[in-house]
Amino acid sequence: MKSKAPDAQGRVHHITPQSAGWGHVGFDLYHLKSGQKIDVAADAREHCLVLVAGRADVAAGNETFRNIGERNSPFEGKAPYSVYAPAGIPCHVTALSDVELAVCSAPGGKGSSPIRLIAPKDVAYEERGKGSNVRHVYNILPETAPADGLLVVEVVTPGGNWSSYPPHKHDTSAAPVETKLEETYYHRLNPSQGFAFQRVYTDDRSIDQTMAVENGDVVMVPEGYHPVGAPHGYDLYYLNVMAGPERRWCFKNDPQHEWIVKK
Repeated sequence: MKSKAPDAQGRVHHITPQSAGWGHVGFDLYHLKSGQKIDVAADAREHCLVLVAGRADVAAGNETFRNIGERNSPFEGKAPYSVYAPAGIPCHVTALSDVELAVCSAPGGKGSSPIRLIAPKDVAYEERGKGSNVRHVYNILPETAPADGLLVVEVVTPGGNWSSYPPHKHDTSAAPVETKLEETYYHRLNPSQGFAFQRVYTDDRSIDQTMAVENGDVVMVPEGYHPVGAPHGYDLYYLNVMAGPERRWCFKNDPQHEWIVKK
């Protein structure tokens, strides 16, 4: 899904299970000007609001988290501020600067997860891969953190490197080998005029698409393997949102390429 100019509410992307043709993941992306406000309605979905860039006041139910956000870009080498709200909780965001806001959602309703601020100190960092497969991972809402269905993670891939690689998939309910998870990739590039490549393909090639993704684009992965390559000179950021029948991330590498991590 290509990026476009924000609408009157500042919304750039609007993906629902209905529009995507799947059952779980929802994703919205907003570019807000200072002073602009948006509401996230109370419904049967849980939400994770990620401040990709900028500062804002975020209210969730009866709790307000004031002046959160401390980065101007997702390429600053630090984790974001986020707010988690369970199903049935309305949210209200007031931009205190120009803001890039991601609203991630999935079916909720179990009621076991509290409203909470996810500060940068609460986000586990890890470096994955080696050589030209190195990428920097910020686990915003991993399976070890309370939520009903959502999994949310940021990844920064240095220019010239590969990510989500070797190609892996999570489209079959067969834990602990693999779990069925839908996924969105929200891409950003630095410098912004860059591009990257993402391929989405299945074993039988009933899906086999390779996309040139540019700054602000979203790729939807209903099933299949989904590697990403960042050309030399352009660092790649993406925000992943995953959800499915089981809140557990178990993936299977493409057997043709698994030798890469076994050598």
